[in-house]
Amino acid sequence: MNKAFTKESDHQDDEEEGASGALPALPQGTRNYMTPEGYARMRAEFMTLLDEERPKIVEIVSWAAKNGDRSENGDYLYGKKRLREIDRRLRFLTKRLDIAEVADPSIHYGKDQVFFGATVTYSNAKGEERTITIKGIDESDSLAGEVSWIAPIARVLLKSREGDELQLMTPGGLEQIEVLEVRYPAPGSSGA
Repeated sequence: MNKAFTKESDHQDDEEEGASGALPALPQGTRNYMTPEGYARMRAEFMTLLDEERPKIVEIVSWAAKNGDRSENGDYLYGKKRLREIDRRLRFLTKRLDIAEVADPSIHYGKDQVFFGATVTYSNAKGEERTITIKGIDESDSLAGEVSWIAPIARVLLKSREGDELQLMTPGGLEQIEVLEVRYPAPGSSGA
């Protein structure tokens, strides 16, 4: 295998840090808001990679390196590749955790205005209802009904109140939506 290609692809991966984790880049000048639960999950992933997975892979690579010819040693080659992936993810998590601003949505419990961490039920002009939870960029999961606070729907909903009628720009054109319900997790509970 030509070393030029491996170096180039490794460098390219470093430039696209976070791309392997499928997490979006932070827009310039924005804060990295996270819920306490999202921060804890990300920190737990960091600690697991650092304290458990990386030492195991280092041990495998060390053992494989002692077995002679490294160019055809699958354990060695795979181990080195996995180490690069782990180190890249650790760098990404370190950067994101360093700039994270933990915002506890439970401080808004009982309020009807939409802020970070709110679970919002809204309807469109056809009467179709949708419920979303506004979360951080690194923790939102669209399959679980969570959207990033920088998503277009979240930007429209932020600071609105129950009963407000808003205009959402969609690929199909302007859509009228109405905020039906705003919920926050109770203080001391985990999740929305």
